[in-house]
Amino acid sequence: MSTAEPNVVPLCDVLLVLLIIFMVITPLVQKGIDVKLPDTSQDTSGGLPSGLIVLTVKKDNTVTINQQIVELPALQEQLRQIYAPRQDKTIFLRADSQIPFSKVMDVIDIAKGAGVETLGIIPEFFTEE
Repeated sequence: MSTAEPNVVPLCDVLLVLLIIFMVITPLVQKGIDVKLPDTSQDTSGGLPSGLIVLTVKKDNTVTINQQIVELPALQEQLRQIYAPRQDKTIFLRADSQIPFSKVMDVIDIAKGAGVETLGIIPEFFTEE
């Protein structure tokens, strides 16, 4: 009497095909945000050059544009007014390290919705006290 054994070769073939499909699709699914860090080789003692827009999110959840406090619901309209006449649609974002990342992403989404094309991140050592 012979015992019936399942044939695993078709199962292995199917698994290998699925593995190849996932390996091909995975790089296409990845999403991200392009950011630009400021050049650190320049002299930083003089502050920021004129004409730059710096969006700051502080740990008490206040948002400022170039040191001017802006309410979060009015942020998108304020940014639209700033960027409507400008050719350079670059903004620099500075956020406190204690802010949840989801809050920072919300502010980035608002800025992108207002027409910002390039987002620069100001590292922590540039923050003002």
